[in-house]
Amino acid sequence: MTKDKTEPHGTASRRAALRLLDAVLRKGLPLEAALDGATRELDRADDRAFAHAIAAETLRRLPDLDALIDSATQKPLPYDAKARFALRIALSQALALETPAHAAIATVLPLVDGGPRKLVHGVFGALMRKQATLPALPTLPKPVAARWRGNWGLATAEAARALIAAPPPIDLALKKVEATAEWAERLGGISLAPGHVRIARSAGISTLPGFAEGDWWVQDIAASLPARLLGEGEGRHLLDLCAAPGGKTLRLAAAGWRVTALDLSEPRLVRLQENLARTGLSAETIAADLTLWAPEEAADAVLLDAPCSATGIFRRHPDVLHRVRERAIGELAEQQRAMLLRAADWVKPGGTLVYAVCSLEPREGEAVADALIEARPDYALLPVENAELPDGLTPDRSGRVRVLPGMLADQGGADGFFVARFRRKG
Repeated sequence: MTKDKTEPHGTASRRAALRLLDAVLRKGLPLEAALDGATRELDRADDRAFAHAIAAETLRRLPDLDALIDSATQKPLPYDAKARFALRIALSQALALETPAHAAIATVLPLVDGGPRKLVHGVFGALMRKQATLPALPTLPKPVAARWRGNWGLATAEAARALIAAPPPIDLALKKVEATAEWAERLGGISLAPGHVRIARSAGISTLPGFAEGDWWVQDIAASLPARLLGEGEGRHLLDLCAAPGGKTLRLAAAGWRVTALDLSEPRLVRLQENLARTGLSAETIAADLTLWAPEEAADAVLLDAPCSATGIFRRHPDVLHRVRERAIGELAEQQRAMLLRAADWVKPGGTLVYAVCSLEPREGEAVADALIEARPDYALLPVENAELPDGLTPDRSGRVRVLPGMLADQGGADGFFVARFRRKG
């Protein structure tokens, strides 16, 4: 769409935000996957970042924004009406991003035409005159809230609301574990485990000390657990399946494993290779579909961080709360079972198999781990010990790891995650 020269400055960013929301809510695309296409008309990086920020904040607050809109209309607007989208964008700016109200509304009115423009202006103005506010903690979408309350209890669902209220801190994984104290001091952060530093959010990650030199990479503390639980490699061979973008590959290579990293996506493998080059670490990379590919020989260890609903990373990617449906969770769980059973054939007798998902859905975690034990009598669970985990995280009674909202809350929380470790009987 060609920009109208009479449009207020900043309208292009709001138009890009509208495209992003449309891609997520109507087409079901991940926010990050839609970003390049939605912001293609924006030349400036800060304009692209602002469009992303508007869309992300709107998704964090969507049920509450819709409740405000519905409170100010005689009859509900259709869920996918452009007028509703424009109001969501204007309200999220004015009520959550501290954009002046006049700028928030002026820059969204060009996104709607005719009667809806008058409606948008009227509803927004009525809510501003009423001094409308958003709740301190965002409301989770009803299906998500019901599912998480049922699976994990009310306290966990409430903790999820607290986590999504603001973008999380940033976790860094260190190439040299022994330099943890040094890097925590240099970066002004805290450490929750050896080889980890947590810092406040920063707009310039690549400008921080140690980035260019490859001394660390960004990886949530929960996402670091699968590689941690494999220990030191001592030159042994490991298959890292579904490896890109490579945080676990880097940790494993730094721990002395001889890593073969497999992923279906060639572009994501390019990013992994760039991270290997930056850090000076090495791993063999293969672009292939693990449901069709097979190694020439079994490995000492296999790590499968399986494709999943990604509901555990909702605090950084709030779009998952609105895209993921029950049916998709069930279909993904079936795929994960098949992948895990296939990967189990590639472990040497006496070797280790680790299964992980960044999901808060037990069908994708505990149920898949149970299915392996039931189907493969040559495997046994290798319980995780307390000493192997960061303070504040503990294994469940069977020795698996489930990271839930509310854990590490005083330190800024962690992504939702599930990890199970198995030993193939020799």
